[in-house]
This record gives sequence, structure tokens and C-alpha cells, in this order.
Amino acid sequence: MLALLLLLIWPLAELFVAILVAQAIGVFYTVLLLVATVPLGIWALRSQGGAAWRRLTTAVAEGRSPARQVLDGALIVAGGVLLVIPGFITDVIAICLLLPPTRALMRIAPLRRLQDRLVVRAARVTNRPYDVDSTAHDVDQPQLRP
Repeated sequence: MLALLLLLIWPLAELFVAILVAQAIGVFYTVLLLVATVPLGIWALRSQGGAAWRRLTTAVAEGRSPARQVLDGALIVAGGVLLVIPGFITDVIAICLLLPPTRALMRIAPLRRLQDRLVVRAARVTNRPYDVDSTAHDVDQPQLRP
């Protein structure tokens, strides 16, 4: 229900903000700003996404947990896609996702949630009751099929 409401309200809010911006700076400059963000979003996806990918491969090669790098990459992709979508509200959110200081603030809650899930799953795996020694037994050589 919330997603449907958001899908209905979001375009109306974008249109309202675009009308306000057009009244302030003019229709031509408003359209120019909306069109100029598309190549900027594509550039951000290529440059920032490549840098995030390099940080991810470095973390994996060094044996560190890549959770932060994976989340950074996802936020960068989301920011780039939002920058390609025309609209001033999406552009502001995209810029917040693409700039490292604000991305770090937006990364705190999802990273903590991801780490909590990983700890819970690791605890579930290590607490399984099993005993390898009691289930293993030797088989005589003649009993084996060729």
C-alpha cells in the first residue's frame, strides 16, 4: 500500500518542484537542468561505480569483509540511476548517494542491519548439533564394490 501511494505521490511532487523551479529560473533553464543530469548520471555510474568495484576487489583480495564496499556500490548505482531519472527531488537524493560524506551517513543503518544478519546466520551455522566421530566407521576393503 505504501509503495502504491509513493508511486502516485512521487511524480506529483516532482512536477510540483519542477513548476516551482521553472517559475524561479525560467522554463528553458529548468528543462536544461533536467536534461543535463542524464549524462551526469551516466558519468557518475561509470566513474564512481568503477572505483567502488576496485575497492571491492581489493577488500576481497586482502581477506577483509566486503560488506561496506558492496553497500557503497549499491548506493552508487542507486544514485546514478536516480540522477538519470528526470526530476529535482531524485537529483537531490542521487547527489546525496554519490557524495562520499553523505553516502557514509546513509550507509550506517543498512550496514549495521547487514552485519547483524550475518552474525545471526553465522551463529546458526556454528550451533548445529552434530558429531562426526560417532557417525564415521571403517569399511573393510572386500565390502567395497569395484
